[in-house]
Amino acid sequence: MNGAETLVETLLASGVNVCFANPGTSEMHFVHALDQHPEMRCILCLFEGGVSGAADGYFRMKGEVAATLLHLAPGFGNAFANLHNARKAQSGVLNIMGDHADYHLRFEAPLKGDTVGVAQAVSHWTRVCSAANRVAVDAADAIQVARSKGGQIATLILPANTAWEEATSFAVAPPAPTLRRPSQAEVKAAANALRQPGAILLIEGPALFTDLGLVAKRLTKACGARLMQPYFASRFRMGAGAVKIERMAYRLPDNQKLLAGAPALVLCGTARPAGFFAYPGLPSTPDDPDTRLIELCSREMDIEWTLRALAAELGEAELTAEDFVPSDIPKQAEGPLTLAKVGVSIAALMPHDTVIVDEGVSSSAHLGAALERGPGHDVLTITGGSIGFGLPCAVGAAVACPERKVVVLEGDGSGMYTLQSLWTMAREGLDVTTVILANRGYQILRLELAAMGVNKVGRNAQRMFDVEGPSLDWVALAKGHGVQAVQVSDMAGFNAAFAEAMGQRGPRLIEVLC
Repeated sequence: MNGAETLVETLLASGVNVCFANPGTSEMHFVHALDQHPEMRCILCLFEGGVSGAADGYFRMKGEVAATLLHLAPGFGNAFANLHNARKAQSGVLNIMGDHADYHLRFEAPLKGDTVGVAQAVSHWTRVCSAANRVAVDAADAIQVARSKGGQIATLILPANTAWEEATSFAVAPPAPTLRRPSQAEVKAAANALRQPGAILLIEGPALFTDLGLVAKRLTKACGARLMQPYFASRFRMGAGAVKIERMAYRLPDNQKLLAGAPALVLCGTARPAGFFAYPGLPSTPDDPDTRLIELCSREMDIEWTLRALAAELGEAELTAEDFVPSDIPKQAEGPLTLAKVGVSIAALMPHDTVIVDEGVSSSAHLGAALERGPGHDVLTITGGSIGFGLPCAVGAAVACPERKVVVLEGDGSGMYTLQSLWTMAREGLDVTTVILANRGYQILRLELAAMGVNKVGRNAQRMFDVEGPSLDWVALAKGHGVQAVQVSDMAGFNAAFAEAMGQRGPRLIEVLC
């Protein structure tokens, strides 16, 4: 038995049975070990950003850690952007990064790089395995870290010789440590603050997609507080039957209006709201300067215990139909195509429990109001703002929940970052429908330029914002990756294509000219 074999057996014995991979030469012994264990599902992604994005989506929907297999510092660097999104989503991800054999590192080989430096920049925990007989123990420690504090990024760097040298046996990851809780005095103080008229409880994490949302709604109703959630959340419930929770806006001035005059803002499972960027003449945070900010429970703490402790202090009012999103499924929209109508038809045609991965960027605002009227569904958003998240996140979500439809709302510019994920969807037969909102540019950049006070756009800016000349052909791109695709320019075409996709299994792509 070698180090690589003990690694695979440790993963399996510890309940990690999915590996999203883009291996290289230094990982060949690990690949061979994986080949001896068909119970480990190995999924090839053609770009490392697809690997990390898929592991993120998998954790968001399944709540379990997947392994990634990445090749040296350059491969990890390619995965970095979606690991950033995963960290902001508080997803648990276990990275296995191969490296040169330790005795080879004194030479300046072409792929030699700062594996520790690149890993530490985004990981909560990084360790270089020092010997083959340490591989199993180190892997068990990494799994425990990835599962700790609600989900963390753990990276184990595996020098090639530790994979091929002799080792003894596997290990089993210990359970994650008990989550930290606020004191009873802190809970009582937060409860007193929430009793003030106009106070706000801002929640995130499992409270947005489990029955904890009911607890949060009942306690805020009992004390008269407002219940809110961030705009960018890793996962939240939406549509018919969902608990009504105010969603913050994207723009800082809009959030200033939402939070204005609140005597207290209590945070549970989330961080203090901040503007996406700094803007001239605006503050960095939208909360009112006179608002008392109470950071009761961070994302790494015990959110469930905290909400139930608050409920014990404040009581729980009985909920009525008015506290839930009503079942008001719209009919398909007709006529000329608009983004708002696309949202209406998606809401009309998607089945209950669809998973929507939202990277529509500037287009998403036009779709949201209609999607709120759709059947109950889960939404995954781009928590870290690093584009190229949507397609690979959908891969992970579909692997985690093969019985559910996954719909990606994807901008044409952002989709190009990780379009290789279409191939993985085709190879794995994943039930993902990708809706490309083709506005032929990075329209969000136009909005951001205007927010900076620049309203006149010249040739250079135009050429950096548009993706035309030539125009992207998403039908050809999709078919080249093995995915059936169609381009639509009116609502009749969209309705037919989306209805067909919802009625069949497997990957589909619809390019919407908007």
